[in-house]
Amino acid sequence: MIVCQTPMRVSICGGGTDFSQFFEEYGGAVISTTINKYIYVIIKERFDNKIGCFYNTENFKSEVVDRIEDIKHDLIRECAICSMMTNGFDVVILSDAPADGSGLGSSSSMTVGLLNTFHTYKNITLTQKQLAELACHIEINVLKKPIGKQDQYAAAFGGFNLITFNNWQHEKFISKMDMPKVEKIILDNSKLRNLEENLLLYFTNITRKAGTILSEQKDKIENNIENLKELNKLTTSLSVDLMVDKNIENVGEIINRSWLIKQKFASGISNTEIENLWKLAMGNGASGGKISGAGGGGFALIYCRKECQDQLRKALKDYFELPFYFETDGSKIIFNQSRQRIK
Repeated sequence: MIVCQTPMRVSICGGGTDFSQFFEEYGGAVISTTINKYIYVIIKERFDNKIGCFYNTENFKSEVVDRIEDIKHDLIRECAICSMMTNGFDVVILSDAPADGSGLGSSSSMTVGLLNTFHTYKNITLTQKQLAELACHIEINVLKKPIGKQDQYAAAFGGFNLITFNNWQHEKFISKMDMPKVEKIILDNSKLRNLEENLLLYFTNITRKAGTILSEQKDKIENNIENLKELNKLTTSLSVDLMVDKNIENVGEIINRSWLIKQKFASGISNTEIENLWKLAMGNGASGGKISGAGGGGFALIYCRKECQDQLRKALKDYFELPFYFETDGSKIIFNQSRQRIK
């Protein structure tokens, strides 16, 4: 039996600039952190030659099939094919947060976790970059999902990072193979803890399929070039604050400014419920707030200083708060009791 733990993430600034249709021409950057909410993938050998898949989406589901190609769960199927799995295994997927529509990058965390687990089962070790790129290939190229590349890299590498998606063809000293680039954001313990304490997650009471919003966002990239450039500038500004000046004072303001830009990318990113939550937060001590992920629902990321959080929590009493900590590790095998398999 093998157990893999892969973290989810919260994107602080820059989401949307990680679409290749934008960054290959203009460059892109995202600041995000993984958190202690995980996708768990468990695999074990079966007693027969079938394939069992057990997973929690909206409801716990199961399927037992004779061929990998018959698996209905698209991520399990394509990750198994990519990993050259053979019959005779059970795979179980468990999630600490809603597996669909949370805005915490759970689908990409699942993809990275499945690839890590399947390759470990086959006694193959992949680097973090290989895991991230394979996950991007499956989600973007094989399954044609209208998504960017930030979530896969966050899940594979883990930690608090600046992830840069350069317009590599215009960079004299950087090759395509070096991109995307993941740089750890290093703060002293007191500032990192302070930032962690000031960031709060609240469930909007709405779950949604991100695909519709992301498809529209992708289709409208050409119409949003100037907005995406402005988001790039905000991310660059925040990266200088954090990585050069070691200053966290502007995080809330930049989160808020990024949210105002993000709402222009597609219809449905905001709605009455989200606006109500945002207004309540901003009127009760928060200095910034945005929807994590595609928008339309899921979790809202709120920046609020600790001394104002009692007031904020009273105002948001009708919304579920999800406590979290920063996670420094990416996808990793936490249990491996395997034996040599006879082929």
